[in-house]
Parts: sequence; C-alpha cells; structure tokens
Amino acid sequence: MTEANTDAVLEFAEEGKRRRARVGVTAIFLSNGLAIGAWAVAIPQVKTLFALSDGGLSLILLAAGIGALAAMPIAGVLPPRIGGTGPTLRVTGPLAAVVLAALPAMIVLPAPTVALALCAFLFGVGNILVDVPMNAHASVIERAWGQAIMSSFHAAWSAGGLVGAAIGGLLISGGASPALQLGLEAALCVALALWGALRIGVGDKQAHAMAFAMPHGRLIALSVIALLAVFAEMSVTDWSALYLRSDLGTSAGVASGGYAAYAFMMFLGRAFGDGLVRRWGARRVVIVGALVILAGAALAVGLATPAAAVIGFCLVGLGVANMVPAVFSASARAAASPSMGVAMAASMAYAAGLVGPPLFGAIASASSLRAAFATVVAAAVAITALAKLRMDP
Repeated sequence: MTEANTDAVLEFAEEGKRRRARVGVTAIFLSNGLAIGAWAVAIPQVKTLFALSDGGLSLILLAAGIGALAAMPIAGVLPPRIGGTGPTLRVTGPLAAVVLAALPAMIVLPAPTVALALCAFLFGVGNILVDVPMNAHASVIERAWGQAIMSSFHAAWSAGGLVGAAIGGLLISGGASPALQLGLEAALCVALALWGALRIGVGDKQAHAMAFAMPHGRLIALSVIALLAVFAEMSVTDWSALYLRSDLGTSAGVASGGYAAYAFMMFLGRAFGDGLVRRWGARRVVIVGALVILAGAALAVGLATPAAAVIGFCLVGLGVANMVPAVFSASARAAASPSMGVAMAASMAYAAGLVGPPLFGAIASASSLRAAFATVVAAAVAITALAKLRMDP
C-alpha cells in the first residue's frame, strides 16, 4: 500500500466516521443501481417511443458504452483534481441522475434519434464518473474495515436495481410515460446520492502522473474476467425485458418483472458474497459463479419460455453477483491508488459496452434475441477457463 493510500485509510480510523462513511457509500451504490434498474425496464418503452429497430436500439446502447469508455481517463484523475472521491461523488451522482431523466425528453428535439444517442453517450459518461469513484471510495473503507466488505456495497447496487425495476414496472403498468417514469426515479436517485455523499468524507485524493494506463501484470487476467462478467450483466440489463416482451410475448409488467427477479438474485448473491469470498477465496467464487451463469443462460435460450427465461436470468444474476466486486477490490489493492486501480479494471470491464450492443443487435437482426443470448453461454465458459488458469487461489 502506498503512503497516499495509507493516508486515505487513516481518515476512517475512527469507528464512528468509518461507519458513517460505509452507510453513505452504500446509499450511493443504491442510487446508482436504482438508475440502472429504472433504465433497464424503460428500454422497451423508449424503443417504441423513438420507433427504433433492434439494430437502432443497439446503436443507442453502443453510444452509452462509448460514453462509459471515453469517461475512464477522466474518472481516474478527476477525484484528486477536485479534492477526493467524496467531493467528486457530491457532483457526479446528481448529474448522472439528471441525464437519466433527460433521455426520453430527446423526442421533442429535431433529429430525436441522434439527440437520444448523444444523451445516451452522456448517460454512459455520467455513470462511469459515479461508478469509478464510488468503488475506489468503497475500497478505502474496506481496507480501513480490515476485512472483505466490497460485496455488501455491490449488494446495495443490486438492491437499487431491484427497487428501480419494481418502481418502474409499477409506473409502466399504471400507464406512465417514459418521461414520467424516469423523471420520478431520477429524482429519487438525486436525493439518495446527495444524502450519501455528504457522509462519506474525502476518500482517495492521490494525484496521478498519467490520465490512464492499460492493465498490466496480474491486472490483465482480472480485467478480462471483469469484461466478460459485465458483458453477461449488460446482456440481461439491456435486453432481458425486450426478449421477454418481443420474442416471448409477455406483457410489459412481466417483462419488467423478469429484470427485477434477476436483480433480486444478484442482490441475494452479493448479500452473502463477502462471507463466501472469505471462506472459499475469490477464485473459487468466480469459477462457481461462471458455472451458474452457464446454466442460467442455457436455460433461458434452451427452453425459450417466459418461466424458463425468468429463472435463467435469475441464475445469471446469482452467478455474476460477486465477480465484479472481487475484481475491483483486487485491482484497487494492486495499483498505485484505488481510483487508478478501479479505473484500469473498469476500462476493460466496460469495454463490454462496446462489444455487447452491436453484437446483440447484429445477431437479433439476423436471427433473434434468443440466438443473441447464446453469447452469454460462451462468456461463462471463457470465465471458467480463465479463472482456473490465471487467478490466484
């Protein structure tokens, strides 16, 4: 651990301050997950609102992925420039929620599809400017805590996804427009993000000599596992509601419920994740998780019924639950600072946002979303092989 990292940990040496910071960061994870859950269930309605094809939707999602990747160099160096990960989150959390609310409003502008793509790009940027500092801040608190607690933060993110999907599903079932649904949920995100950010302290404020560095050494294997795990996550987040709605013919409420069930199982897996990592080790947790993803994706595409798809997505959520927390925690320890370590791993992980949308869109346009979801099976096989060969026990 570097001297700067030691100083960051010492900020939370007092138990009361450490506990307040943990609660505050948990609220920020909850807020970020709620935003993603709200967007996930809104996708079919936004697709209809803008009259997008599957290919057109994939380009909108690709724009968000490009925004996420473009923001990575900024995410690694922004915290020290404005005083630490805590002050950063006081700004980026509310701004990201505002962009979420703006997405359906693009319909009133000239060239609305282009405007939607630009707004999706900004949504990707905003999400990463929350994601990286909140994970870096969480890693500092984890070190001060003295034991693995990263999965508990990601459990809050999954709980937020569940809440966002549930609220969104109720609003959609009640006839709410995408603007109303996303606007109300974005307002809740702003309140949670601000409440949490005012309680978390300064966090990581180390300055860096470079804006970005590619993963190196053992970070490479960890980052590729994170990429494949996020690919599986984003596949369900972005396409599960549409798969249930268009390919399997369910109602809008059932479609949003499918994502909510997935988010619940991810939350459940992360709620017990810290204990599993302590008992089994990260490598075994990743391998078992990959096998569960494999079973879930195979079930969702093999039987292709609403019940099988929902159960399959639940298994994917359970399997993927602790992969990203384990990788981010290890990457934060391995690099010169938590912010830079998380940014390195996240850069590779969120490259899935560039791979997934065009891949899914191309396969869905040529065949079906059912065929596109078969790529999650391949990702699970690759994670299993890579973890066995390259991860430390």
